[in-house]
Parts: sequence; C-alpha cells; structure tokens
Amino acid sequence: MGHWFHQNIVEPGKLPALLALASFVLTFAVTRTVTRLIRAGKGPFRNISPGGMHIHHVVPGVILTVVGGFGAVGSGTQGVAACVCAVIFGLGAGLVLDEFALILHLQDVYWSEQGRQSVEVVITAAALALLVLSGFSPVEVNSLTTEQQENRTSVIATLVVNFGFVLVAASKGKLRMALIGTLVPFVALTGAIRLARPGSWWARRFYRSRHKKRARSTLRAYHHDKRWVGPRRRLQDLIGGAPTPDAARTPH
Repeated sequence: MGHWFHQNIVEPGKLPALLALASFVLTFAVTRTVTRLIRAGKGPFRNISPGGMHIHHVVPGVILTVVGGFGAVGSGTQGVAACVCAVIFGLGAGLVLDEFALILHLQDVYWSEQGRQSVEVVITAAALALLVLSGFSPVEVNSLTTEQQENRTSVIATLVVNFGFVLVAASKGKLRMALIGTLVPFVALTGAIRLARPGSWWARRFYRSRHKKRARSTLRAYHHDKRWVGPRRRLQDLIGGAPTPDAARTPH
C-alpha cells in the first residue's frame, strides 16, 4: 500500500491535490454538521453575530481560499509548503462552496429550496477533483501518442473539438455533463448530441419552429426529472439537510 501511494500519489505530485480534496470534503461535512446542530438548537455551537451582524462562514472561507491559492501558486507541487497551502485552500473552498447559493442569489437561502444548489456544486466539485486524481486530464492529452504530442496542430485540434462539445452541451442545458466533459470527452460528446432541455438556449434557438423536436425534448425532460428528482432530493437532504419551508425559515 505504501509503495502504491508513493508511486501513484507522491511521485506524480498529486499529494497536495489529494490533501486539498480531503480537507475540502471534511470541511463541508463538519460545516454541515455544525449548521444542522445550530438549526436544531443542540450543542454548544451558535451563530457568530458581533454587533448584531451575522457573519456567514463564506467570509473566512474566501480569506482561506485566497491565502491557500496564492500560497499554492508560489510553492509548486512538492514539499511541505505545498501540502500546507493545499489544506488551507481546501478548507476555504469547503466553506465557500457550502454557501454557493448565498453567493448566487445574494441572500441567505441556506435552508431554503435554493440552498440545495450548494450541495449540488459541492458534489460536482468533489467529483471533478476525484477525476483529476484518478488520472483524467482535459481532452485526454495523456492518451495521445508521442507523435501526436509533438504535433501541436493535433493537440490544438483536440482541445478545440472537445471545447466545442462542452459549449454545445452547456448550451443545451446539460451543465453537469459539460463540466465533467472538460475532463472526459465522451461525456461532453454525449451531452452535445442528445436533445436539449426545454428552456435552454439551444432549444429556444433551434427548436422554436420544430414542434415535434420541442415536444420530444419536453417529454424526455419530464421523464428524466420524474425518475431522478426523488433520489436526488433524498441524497441532497441526507448530505445537507432538508430545506425549511419559507414560512418557517430560520437563519443558520
């Protein structure tokens, strides 16, 4: 196990990335646990409100992210400094993305229905980081032959084509597939060739006068959402806690 870890994590310079991912996930888990205890009125934890102003944990998160990010840029990919900066960055990113919905809506929606977006973003970010650690790289450059790597035209063409797939998938309303597709080209290609979601830019632009395709798009989205909305909500509630009805919403 030690040999595998050194060969696959330490030698390729992936240890800082692994520490950043671990601290990111752990920070999110601890933060959600603390906020749920505050919400339930249990334990010694309380909101931080000096002078009556509630301080959201996104504030120290931004500071830690900036410190860790700039420190990581200056410390390289090896050594103790790089690992320390990676941990600091992961801590900050966990705090920031836990309140992603607050940043997006510019209001405290932590325990509202919109607050589920924070959980989705954290899961997506962790999945992307895990893909990078697993050896995936943008447009699968690592899978190119030596001759292809030496041929700049081939590499640039691969980048452009995959980026095109990512843009098409995003314009079709398939944002998760577009994000993952930046690392796994097959996913971006799948999102690009499938029907667009109703309401997406692609559907408004190209399905406006194509009634059959618009109807198929709406029907497919309905069946997809009906199949997955339940499991997705249960997973989000398990990870981040169930939203509070607006009428009874309490600050975290």
